[in-house]
Amino acid sequence: MSKSEPLETFLENHPDIDLFEVVLTDLAGGLRGKWVTRDKIASVFSGKLKLPMSSVVFDSWGRDVEEWVFLSGDGDGCCVPEPSSLAVVPWGKRPMAQLLVSLDHEDGTSNLLDPRRILGTVEARFKEQGLQPVVASEMEFFLLDPQRDAQGRPRHTQRDSVGGALGRGQTYGLEAMAEVDDFMHAVQDCCLLQDLPVDTLIKESAPSQYEINLLHRPDALLAADQALLLKRAIRGIARSFGQVATFMAKPFGDLAGNGMHLHCSLQDVDGNNVFNDGSPTGSKLLRHAIAGCMQTLPDVMLLLAPTMNSYRRFQKGMHAPLAPCWGYENRTVALRVPAGPLSAMRLEHRVAGADAQPHLAIAALLAGMLYGIENELEPPPPMEGNAWEQLEPSLPQHWNAALDAFRRSRFVADYLGSSFQEVYSLLKQQEIDEFGLHVTPLEYDTGL
Repeated sequence: MSKSEPLETFLENHPDIDLFEVVLTDLAGGLRGKWVTRDKIASVFSGKLKLPMSSVVFDSWGRDVEEWVFLSGDGDGCCVPEPSSLAVVPWGKRPMAQLLVSLDHEDGTSNLLDPRRILGTVEARFKEQGLQPVVASEMEFFLLDPQRDAQGRPRHTQRDSVGGALGRGQTYGLEAMAEVDDFMHAVQDCCLLQDLPVDTLIKESAPSQYEINLLHRPDALLAADQALLLKRAIRGIARSFGQVATFMAKPFGDLAGNGMHLHCSLQDVDGNNVFNDGSPTGSKLLRHAIAGCMQTLPDVMLLLAPTMNSYRRFQKGMHAPLAPCWGYENRTVALRVPAGPLSAMRLEHRVAGADAQPHLAIAALLAGMLYGIENELEPPPPMEGNAWEQLEPSLPQHWNAALDAFRRSRFVADYLGSSFQEVYSLLKQQEIDEFGLHVTPLEYDTGL
């Protein structure tokens, strides 16, 4: 199949589409790109669409990382399309289409600051060993009223007489799901249209909070693309309903936050799950992978919890792990081995927030697994019972501490790239510095 064949088929099937959104994900999780007219979209497939290389290095407010952009010269890069992502965008006033791209150097070499290329490099190291990661994501989000309260705080769409905090959580509640059936059906319809493999749609524990899970994919890059596009679809559908969907890690200080749990197994070249050795405890490769993730968790915490707000999730009783630990069928640990058929033996990584950039979070997971496998690391005994009560918090609890661990990590440089390590550190330092310039209302209330 030629590069342009998927486009030709798409244009033939969708004569009403006259605008295409070319979508590029940056290191902070923002979506950048251009709108391209129907008569020009073929030029994207032939490599003629350019964007500044800085387009993948914007901070959370879409600003250049000043310490890097001028040193780099900020030349143009070439947009490389992902044909499988070409799909109709149904949530606008008029139908459009979207196309996910990577941004490579003009000479065709891979751009190791592009999140998709960072993940692709890690996945390629598994393939060199005859292994294929199989990945799925679980995405939590809040569906909120677009009008904030007088203090600028978000408001629930599920409300009761005390503001929604008590009677409207209804974990796994089917009646609560029925109240948003139009929205959920619209999301499901959009996912079918965009070939996003939705598994389950769930009411989560907090008011106005939901979760949508994607099926496993034997392609880590595809799984990350689909997680990114699922978040985009949820936001777009919410906007069309006059609501706001947020993946902010902790929009309400006293309620559960939004996590992004990642499930991963490994297949050999014959499609066999190498974590399954026929025993209920799993293979030595599973133990090596768990040990690697545990040892490297502090180093990659900045990728799993990338914003100041991210660290509000990590409190006792809030379902977020506070220390590197693992266990079988135990939801209080950082790395859980779920129950189920031995053929589906896998680990569930429970640290990342929904605000994490999916490609970088999955790259962090896979790099930790690979580190453990290559060094044949062994984990401590699995935790039984409540890990929060047995272990003192030891993961970075604050943004600055996570940045320091990331910046100093030899593992990050070796497995994710030293150039990425340097630039991402500069980006997060710029964001930390920005937050340092702003005084909160609570400080005024306390000090004045």
